[in-house]
Amino acid sequence: MLNTIREFFERRIEAPPGGASKHTIELATAALLAEVARIDGHSGDAERAIALRAINEKLGLSPDEAATLLDLAAQEMRQATDYFQFTSLINRHFQQERKVRMVELMWEVAYADGRLDDHELHLIRRIADLLHVPHHDFIATKLRAQRAHSR
Repeated sequence: MLNTIREFFERRIEAPPGGASKHTIELATAALLAEVARIDGHSGDAERAIALRAINEKLGLSPDEAATLLDLAAQEMRQATDYFQFTSLINRHFQQERKVRMVELMWEVAYADGRLDDHELHLIRRIADLLHVPHHDFIATKLRAQRAHSR
């Protein structure tokens, strides 16, 4: 799973303590963010910028590396048959607070273009359920992202 992205890390970035599994977890995060940016069919500059910012927040990559990673993650997501391969990794390795933050980052990407598409709403709800994020956290993260976007 995620072989192309793993190769990217092996070529471009020194592996941190914990090795490839750490990268795989964070790459699963990048893939889900890429899917939110893509799902409404209008993956614009605003959504891409927020997804890149979120990837930088998680991984601390250079802008070029983050852009390459986002492109690879989007490609991997298009080839995936479901979200379980990504969410199961996150469930095994993320504490609840990080899962909630993941959902909030997804909302931020969804709101980046100024509107929430039904496909984005459905995707984020589905991912939140797969990550076992309680409904009250799902709503709270949505409201925080809305407020942040309306500023």
